[in-house]
Amino acid sequence: MLRTRQKIGKYKITGRIASGPLADVYKAHDTIHKTNVALKIPKSGEHIGNDDFLHEVQVATKLRHPNILSVQNASYIDDKFVIAMELGTESLADRIVHRTSSVLALSLADQALAALAHAHGKKIIHCDIKPENYILFPGNVLKLADFGFAKISLRTLKASGSGTIDYIAPEQAMGRPKFQSDVFSVGLVLYRLLSGKLPEWPFRWPMVGHEKLQSRVRPEIAEILRRAIQLDPADRYKDAIHMYAALQRAQSSARRQRRSSKNGTAKRRSTWRKMQWREFQRQFRSQLQTNLKCRRCEGPVSEPMQSCPWCGLDNPSRDVSSSMPAHCPRCERGVKLDWDYCAWCYGPGFESETNRRYSDKRYTARCANKRCRQSLMPFMKYCPWCRVKVKKPWKLTGSKHKCRACEWGIANEFWNFCAWCREPVRRK
Repeated sequence: MLRTRQKIGKYKITGRIASGPLADVYKAHDTIHKTNVALKIPKSGEHIGNDDFLHEVQVATKLRHPNILSVQNASYIDDKFVIAMELGTESLADRIVHRTSSVLALSLADQALAALAHAHGKKIIHCDIKPENYILFPGNVLKLADFGFAKISLRTLKASGSGTIDYIAPEQAMGRPKFQSDVFSVGLVLYRLLSGKLPEWPFRWPMVGHEKLQSRVRPEIAEILRRAIQLDPADRYKDAIHMYAALQRAQSSARRQRRSSKNGTAKRRSTWRKMQWREFQRQFRSQLQTNLKCRRCEGPVSEPMQSCPWCGLDNPSRDVSSSMPAHCPRCERGVKLDWDYCAWCYGPGFESETNRRYSDKRYTARCANKRCRQSLMPFMKYCPWCRVKVKKPWKLTGSKHKCRACEWGIANEFWNFCAWCREPVRRK
């Protein structure tokens, strides 16, 4: 067991986050990059090897997604195998016991499924889906972690009954995990998130907490959860990709119904929205460079925006042409050829394509890192030269309002969500 203030390599231990039968997780400070990280260190013992942890790192490196926890580094330090990861604020298990708004709960459900769908798209079965393995970050960003039990899907797949008993699918408990096993487990996680109750065997519908579930979500979403928590794998969704698509359809249908609930309401709202966008562009377009359109609601957005300020969609400018000469392979936002890191998503780093430093009129600030002091563009989350997080909140000239979660400047009178962290905007 490592002690507080103890150093291991470049990391200084600042506390312990969790302790399991195979590994301990610590909060630590990277003394070189000056950032806080989470360190996962296997326990020593004859029955514990590093093969599972090597497998976890190798699986995690195959996955690049905003809702999947990335491994920053893995190496042997002082005869210990150390995995350095992003440091979150709490797990979904910690958050799920507190009151959560329906909007936030559905947002977390969407992110949880998006992460698992991406893993299934890479033919990876997680095998240990539970609230403890979803980590929350500032701005209510949710990331899936702990791929130690993950399996690569082949034509036939045999494995032990690894997993957490409260969320494990019956066939997985018997050593036959499938993509449908993850569907079953995430169905239970989302059911508990939305109803506040964890169902138990034999999982007959309606289950405990069903009345609260009905009061919080539409029948279509409740039906998605009912299908996910079927005892027979054949009755569930084929994988998380299909389940996530069903959730997206249900949410899109709900939005369409709300738009057309009354005669003429949708048209009046559309006209009013366009007038709102026009006025917003008049005031803030030059400063925010909102020259792109959200891929869902078509509202004005810019590349630095982490979410659409109008509809809350994550990464609203994805798949839209960028004014930058290259793209980040992780978040697909534009990057300059002389950057060493993505300034928007804290990507794992990529090889810069030139040693030349290009000037740009959009550079208006400087990195706070005294060893760097390179130029920054407004609303960058990280320095593209040294990867240090921008700690001083960006202000929005012309607006005195700031987000209550991330404290960055927002156009309170126009936006429904913070464009930088997806927090709903509250108006007095």
